[in-house]
Amino acid sequence: MDSIKGTDEKYLTVSELNWYVKLKFDRDPYLRQIFLQGELSNFRFRRGGHQYFSLKDDKSKINVVMFRGDFDKVKFEPEEGMKVYVTGRLSTYEAQGSYQFYAKSMEPAGLGALYERFRQLQEKLAKEGLFAQEHKRPLPLFPDKIAVVTSASGAVIHDIMVTANRRFPHAEIDLFPAQVQGESAAGSLVSAMQQIQARADEYDVLIIGRGGGSLEDLWPFNEEEVVRQVYAMKMPVISSVGHETDTTLCDLAADCRAATPTAAAEMATPALTLVLAEIGQLQTRLLTDIRAVIQVRAQALAQLENSFIMKEPQRLYEQKMQQVDQLSQQLSQMMEVIVKDQGQKLSLLTQRLQHQAPDRRIKQLKQENSYLAKSLEMGIKRILEQKQAACRQAVQQLDDYSPLKTLARGYSYTTDASGNVVKSVQQLAPGDQVRLHLKDGQAIGRIEEIKEGKND
Repeated sequence: MDSIKGTDEKYLTVSELNWYVKLKFDRDPYLRQIFLQGELSNFRFRRGGHQYFSLKDDKSKINVVMFRGDFDKVKFEPEEGMKVYVTGRLSTYEAQGSYQFYAKSMEPAGLGALYERFRQLQEKLAKEGLFAQEHKRPLPLFPDKIAVVTSASGAVIHDIMVTANRRFPHAEIDLFPAQVQGESAAGSLVSAMQQIQARADEYDVLIIGRGGGSLEDLWPFNEEEVVRQVYAMKMPVISSVGHETDTTLCDLAADCRAATPTAAAEMATPALTLVLAEIGQLQTRLLTDIRAVIQVRAQALAQLENSFIMKEPQRLYEQKMQQVDQLSQQLSQMMEVIVKDQGQKLSLLTQRLQHQAPDRRIKQLKQENSYLAKSLEMGIKRILEQKQAACRQAVQQLDDYSPLKTLARGYSYTTDASGNVVKSVQQLAPGDQVRLHLKDGQAIGRIEEIKEGKND
């Protein structure tokens, strides 16, 4: 027994070995934070859960787990085959005795995380139609009030106000200040636009923008919430973010894009001097056209005044008067023909009516009626006589076949105590009471003896 016990102490259980290896991994300072790069493999997105996938290169592969709390911080959508940078630690999964990489952060390799987020969000919003050309709205020609969302301290609002006042002093410019850079800039931009949305009836157009900068500086204008708010605005939106070479998602979602704040103000307002000059040209053209129309009408009026019709107006109705006389004569002739034709038809109808006088027809019908009445009366009498003769014959036959006449010739019939007619001696027994039915009455008797045999 002691030798067996000593042998057991030499051997570790699987769980003990896996636990020991896990301690080695967890206590190794070089394995607590590892920067790893590779290609995503076996990636299947699990909504609302932990993510399990692999990282591989040309020669090797390692299993990776990324818990939900860490994966929610990833700013792009990982895709199968994508090259990524991953930071995390290396440890073992005791239950299976396998080592794996526990990822804490992940970003795309190559073009960089921000550009990859930009590309993925652009594809997503484009599929939803936020950048579609058919959703773009025209800018108003003569705006009364213009809302501007930008920094209160930057040069953007100054350029917009100077340009707008120079081109169209009538327009009122209202600034809704917002942060245009930093982590809280997206929320600030959305809040400013929501304030304008609440007063949408007051504003004809919205300008949103800022000066130039790097992709990181302009990133608030690529945030999904900002882009969706630009698309949802009830008035046309002009986006002026960065320089002419910079393009943000707000530029794509807006109704118009301006390269600079000055260009945005020029888009939003008409040039008053050009408008006034164009109005003057239109006035001149209108007066010229009116004068030309008046001249043409005056010439036409002069021609009418000098025409023979105006000098001798009776010529206008001479031919009409002649036509009226001709039509009146034709009407009179047609009336005579119609009256004559109707008179002939009336004469023919009168003759036909005389040939078919109603009094003669009535007399004939009365004679026919009298004849039919007499024939009906004679037929009824004949039928009654036939029915009476048949009835008398039937009464005689009934009397001849009556059983009473049979009784009158000396015959009788017998019934038992129950009233049944006795037809055979087998229905009787000595002592039975019977009833004899005779011509003039009935007699009651009792059976004394029964003899069977034929009646001679």
